[in-house]
Amino acid sequence: MKNYTITVNGTVYDVTVEEGGAGAQAAAPAAAPKAAPKAAPKAAAPAGGEGAVKVNAPMPGKILSVKVSAGQAVKKGEVLMILEAMKMENEVVAPQDGTVAGVNVAAGDSVEAGAVLASLN
Repeated sequence: MKNYTITVNGTVYDVTVEEGGAGAQAAAPAAAPKAAPKAAPKAAAPAGGEGAVKVNAPMPGKILSVKVSAGQAVKKGEVLMILEAMKMENEVVAPQDGTVAGVNVAAGDSVEAGAVLASLN
């Protein structure tokens, strides 16, 4: 038998694998996760504040321009930034009225789908 420690998405698992010839089956992994070591804190995003309402990227792409700044009042539907995806410019708009708590991206940044671009209060 061989014991392995495997980390999946920050969760650590101990797995035991039986060695054997043809027809031997591997043992089921022990699903008893142990405490994962603390990860180093992420670098702070520029002007990133924590607001109650998160504005997420609808798709992966590149930020072409940011139209707002922290502390600015915005109305529902107002353009916050322009996201280029598949050679198309997409407007990222405010989901509701509020004040921009923080902007987590800058022009030229590449973002993944679902990334928090900004937050509102």
